[in-house]
Amino acid sequence: MRNRNRSRRLLYLSVMAAITTANSAAAQGSGASGSAEAFYKGKTLNFVVALAAGGGYDQYARTLARHLDRHIPGSPTIVVQNMTGAAGMRATNWMYNVAPRDGLTIGMTQHSVLVEPLYGTKEATFDPTKFSWIASLNEEAFIAVTWKDRGLDSIKDAQTREFPVAADGPASDDYTWPAVLNQVIGTKFRIISGYKGKAEERLSVRRGETHGLIGWSWGALQTSEWADYKAGNWQIIAHLGRGKHPDFSAPSIYDYAKSKEATDALDFLVGTLVLGRPVFAPPQIPSDREAALRDAFMATMADPAFLAEAEKQKLEISPAPGAELADRLNKLYLTPKSIVERAQAARRQAGAP
Repeated sequence: MRNRNRSRRLLYLSVMAAITTANSAAAQGSGASGSAEAFYKGKTLNFVVALAAGGGYDQYARTLARHLDRHIPGSPTIVVQNMTGAAGMRATNWMYNVAPRDGLTIGMTQHSVLVEPLYGTKEATFDPTKFSWIASLNEEAFIAVTWKDRGLDSIKDAQTREFPVAADGPASDDYTWPAVLNQVIGTKFRIISGYKGKAEERLSVRRGETHGLIGWSWGALQTSEWADYKAGNWQIIAHLGRGKHPDFSAPSIYDYAKSKEATDALDFLVGTLVLGRPVFAPPQIPSDREAALRDAFMATMADPAFLAEAEKQKLEISPAPGAELADRLNKLYLTPKSIVERAQAARRQAGAP
């Protein structure tokens, strides 16, 4: 995987550098760059992370923050703050309803939270299509994992007997995935929710309180549990995407889909994963500042120092620009109502409010 990642990053370095140079020239020609520089100079930019410190999202955000300031006109100081609660819902609501709309606040949340308004979740008091989308850091493979000797060696095992699995809350991937799989392919996962982040969830699996995580990032496993994975303690029982993944041996969850209904449900869940690790600002920030933040983000993605640190931490970097991220989200919100309702019913049956 590391060689492939290095090749990808070299490609990003050349392509993004060219894009950033062109964008910067255009911005200078229009006066937008100078306007943003005058605004950001001497200011503090707050970076709100919707997940707990020490987790994968936090690690990505802090790595980004250490390099992003160099590329924002005026080089503002960047301060990372963790705002936990409801698997990212609290911070996402705050970003939409409370955060200043001046370009001095950006955020990162779980991509799964962004689908909650589509489910009609009353606690989701935001419209994700109206955020100012900056970019996504990556689009990762997602997996179903267990600890060795738990008896959960394949999805087929979960179709024949009950297994407890760990989750944060109803807005998290590791809650939605097992809930929907129980409905569409007949697994018998019993969701134990309320853990505060992946570190607690992983510990619950190690202790035997739960037997696995259904909806975890392959990249996060590499950054947090690589030694135990290589030792054979963590076992991947399914790739939550189409086809086999080139970096690990596990069947695709689509192999267990025996109907169009099941395939449609899986397509919807996979559609949420392409949002990756999204970075955004509140709605309606000034257009010159949105452009400056977008350009700065993509310039950081091509920064050798950032890429070297990401490589050292085994962070997968495969960015999507803000306009592309917004387009992905808009397409997701065009999902047929019947498919969304089935996923929603599955979560409610599993105990979600």
